[in-house]
Amino acid sequence: MNKIKYIAVLLLVTLNFQFGFAQTDVAVGTDLEKSLMELFPKAEIKKMKNLDGYSESYQLILDQPLDHSHPERGTFKHFIYLSHLDFKKPMVIETEGYAARYVKNEVSSLLNANQLIVEYRFYGKSRPNPIPWEYLTNDQAIADYHSIVQKLKPLYSGKWISTGISKGGETTLIYKSKYPKDVDVAMPYVAPLIKTQEDPRTVEHYTSKVGTAECRANVVQFQRALLLNRTALLKEIKEHAAKEKMKFTELSIEEALEYGALEFPFSFWQWGANCADIPDSSSTAKELFDYLNKVVGISFYNDEQYYNLLPSYYQHMSELGYYGFDFTPVKDLLQVVKSTSNMRFAPKDVAITYNPKYIQKVRKFVERKGDKILYIYGGDDTWGACAPSPKRRLDVLKMVLPGGSHSTRVKDFPKEDQQKIMKTLERWLQ
Repeated sequence: MNKIKYIAVLLLVTLNFQFGFAQTDVAVGTDLEKSLMELFPKAEIKKMKNLDGYSESYQLILDQPLDHSHPERGTFKHFIYLSHLDFKKPMVIETEGYAARYVKNEVSSLLNANQLIVEYRFYGKSRPNPIPWEYLTNDQAIADYHSIVQKLKPLYSGKWISTGISKGGETTLIYKSKYPKDVDVAMPYVAPLIKTQEDPRTVEHYTSKVGTAECRANVVQFQRALLLNRTALLKEIKEHAAKEKMKFTELSIEEALEYGALEFPFSFWQWGANCADIPDSSSTAKELFDYLNKVVGISFYNDEQYYNLLPSYYQHMSELGYYGFDFTPVKDLLQVVKSTSNMRFAPKDVAITYNPKYIQKVRKFVERKGDKILYIYGGDDTWGACAPSPKRRLDVLKMVLPGGSHSTRVKDFPKEDQQKIMKTLERWLQ
């Protein structure tokens, strides 16, 4: 065989070998991928770009039953995200309260753990159109989490930790109360357990229990300034809406202004705003609007956000409870908002009846029986007023950061407190 023929044959053999190997590799997949296909035979499984520190990551789209007690009633597409490190390392399941965020959470980083993010049913990509509202219950959502964990637990033999933030943290506590043996440790962040459809503790918090009397007075002064300058503020909102291509047809711009003024004290303390930054009565309309937009966000009331949050308000008004608005400082200046309730933001075509007993049962469990729960709160956060108070005899740790907000995380605590948190987690996970 001459040299040219030899090189050509060698090249052909090499290409065939490489191509054949690639086909086999894709067809067989990794051990994890094969296991996922066996555990979720009807799921759509897609490789994802790895989050920091992980070796394999997958998006799974499950055919989740609308009703776990009656699977014959149909399914919806349910999105979950698995990030793999080691089958024997801990698994952190993030019990989202809303749409899923494909990011590495703090608990996964602290524990060098595998991570499972489960989108809450009927939010984000897991939202059917139209929404079958009768199946948007906490019990059905928690059954979603339970069914997924039960399938993955034989695969991941390490300790299991559940975590979530805000409504997701509330979901963590509800999940713990319904299936206490599913996870070894629960770590909710800034999680409220709300007493009523309009929990008065939130108003008491920002009117008398947080900040100084001077700062609270400045908050009221700002609320009034917004509505005393109504015409100029409406002009600012219209110009901002046009610039950002926002539509206000579900709620009018007039409603957006008044709800924004009513919302301001709640959001101000929730997100840890600075008293020194509040514009005074001599400020221009643009300065007043810019600060309202920074603290509350006028986009909160546009059509897109109204649509996105319909499931949330449905749940708050039916089972979770929520907060109401305090009319006291601005009652004489309101023109369009007539009710202190957030029911205005719930779906209009659905009959909603509030069940106060649901969260009462959850609270009773976590406060009396909820062992190995690590609570994280910010001291100024309005939702902290609705935090549970676990009994002293329980093996729990409740950490409240003085002056902290709804954004409070473990990394924000002093080093000594961070060590206390980590030692507690290590003891529970041994």
